[in-house]
Amino acid sequence: MFKIDFSLKSILMACVVAGATVTPALLPQTAFAQATKADLDLDAKQGLANLYAKNPTAKAIGAKAKAVLVFPNIVKAGLVFGGAYGEGVLTHKGEDDAYYNSFSGSWGLQAGAQSYGYAVFLMTDKAVTYIKETKGWEIGVGPTVVVVDEGLAANLSTSTLKDDAYAFIFNQQGLMAGVSIEGTKISKIKN
Repeated sequence: MFKIDFSLKSILMACVVAGATVTPALLPQTAFAQATKADLDLDAKQGLANLYAKNPTAKAIGAKAKAVLVFPNIVKAGLVFGGAYGEGVLTHKGEDDAYYNSFSGSWGLQAGAQSYGYAVFLMTDKAVTYIKETKGWEIGVGPTVVVVDEGLAANLSTSTLKDDAYAFIFNQQGLMAGVSIEGTKISKIKN
């Protein structure tokens, strides 16, 4: 069982399920930022702690990362057309540095709803600078991001790290099979 908050996220999902074209730019930016920074910081820390508890490879990579971008709760829904949205925190040098949203849209054979979180471990200064200077990015464009699944995690160690960023998906719940973050648009939330 999972819960989905009935909020602006639900409205976004309803529009997506209805087949309407909706992007975060069409909706009020301040409405998405209604979760307080303190709540988002706490959720991100708890999500990362849960990931570390279940995945020692993620914890080892996190210790070596220059910065970590954590999206503790992404909500995804679809019926032919689908969408996913969530908010996250970039932690750099031990401090919560900036806030971002994650949005993706898709179409094809799909039906259902799910929630999940993901963390992107930025391993190079170049990757951190890219994200800060562009105010956002699309996964698959810019820094090389490797999505770590259970199979890859078993063969990955801190001595074999060579890519710009590594992403781990966690706390997946719901009725849809699989999660892909390829093509996800990550944008800085304006303060």
